[in-house]
Amino acid sequence: MKTLVCFGDSLTARHEGKDNPRLTEKLSIQLPKFRVVNAGVSANTTKDALRRIEENVLIHRPDLVTVLFGSNDAAAHKKVALKTYVENIFKITELIGPDKTILITPPPVDEKLQPNRENSELAKYADAVKRVSEETGCYMIDFFTELHSRPNYKELLVGILNDGLHFGDAGYDILANLITEKIHEIESNGERKFD
Repeated sequence: MKTLVCFGDSLTARHEGKDNPRLTEKLSIQLPKFRVVNAGVSANTTKDALRRIEENVLIHRPDLVTVLFGSNDAAAHKKVALKTYVENIFKITELIGPDKTILITPPPVDEKLQPNRENSELAKYADAVKRVSEETGCYMIDFFTELHSRPNYKELLVGILNDGLHFGDAGYDILANLITEKIHEIESNGERKFD
């Protein structure tokens, strides 16, 4: 069985009132060939990620890793400078291996409910993720654009907390589908076989 590790912050970790993290539960159903491991920790930035990547990610010897950080790095109260964020994403990709890394851009927020986060700032961090993907050749999912381009995107950001950042089932459905599609695309292009 192959191993997929979902590495991230609270957007990866959240249970939304259920027994298991929503993201990995949905992915386990959609990707039966994979053992899906959740390595999300709330409030993490890429600095925290680098401190725990060995024991939380690499120890599992993953075949693929989704990497979703940036919502905290871009936040005014936790700020990781854009230049440092780029360096950290590069390091994370190198440690995992570009052929195993699926970078995910941080999603937009509902700014009315998120005084510490601005979409214009999050867009810069999303662009940085795209740049790292282009330069390293790793895989990438543009979650920011996927959500932000939808006229009802703020409705998709409503979870139990309803804080404009932590989404519920609708948001997790979209994210899980994007990850599943990307993995199927990798397989069908013959880049990797996951039997």
